[in-house]
Amino acid sequence: MLTFYYYPGTCARAVHIALEDAGAIYERRRVDFAKAEQRGADYLRINPKGRVPALATERGVLTEAPALLVYVAQTHPQAKLAPLDDPFAFAQMQGFAAYLASTVHVAHAHRPRASRWADEASSQEDMRAKTPANMRECFGLIQRELFRGPWAMGEDYTVIDPYLYTLAGWLGTHGVDIEEFPAIAEHSGRMSARDSVRRVLAIEAA
Repeated sequence: MLTFYYYPGTCARAVHIALEDAGAIYERRRVDFAKAEQRGADYLRINPKGRVPALATERGVLTEAPALLVYVAQTHPQAKLAPLDDPFAFAQMQGFAAYLASTVHVAHAHRPRASRWADEASSQEDMRAKTPANMRECFGLIQRELFRGPWAMGEDYTVIDPYLYTLAGWLGTHGVDIEEFPAIAEHSGRMSARDSVRRVLAIEAA
């Protein structure tokens, strides 16, 4: 049995949707950020990084959204959530995931968690002020260079789709209108209509 650790609105949402897409059998454990459970001793024994998502498997705990997304796709091949039989296409998918994790997520984090990178209040404020421009730059590149349509990687839905959907959902927190990126806005609308997404959003809201 898989045990999935998450908190609503975080990048864990992407993995949560993928688990639903895959028809995976798993248990959910909400890590209450409001109570700082992610920094508590019990959770740190599960994930010493003190972050979500985490996925406990029979072989141990996996962390980091890109790794979990690939794991879900590879362990549920019948769901066809990744081009498992095409090494080049699979690497392209991983490249998209790496950009979302290493660049887009980090750009987003400079506003709510600027203290990770700077101690001076003025430096933190500079980072927060630059975040909208950085997010626009990231999503401009995604729309021009990475997104294929109608799904992220083209005709076939993959685990990149819930990942892109989740991070695109953060644009509004920076005062950036998703409609500035029509292809991304259309993708988010398409994602919102999926049963897996509706189930996850309902669970998060409960």
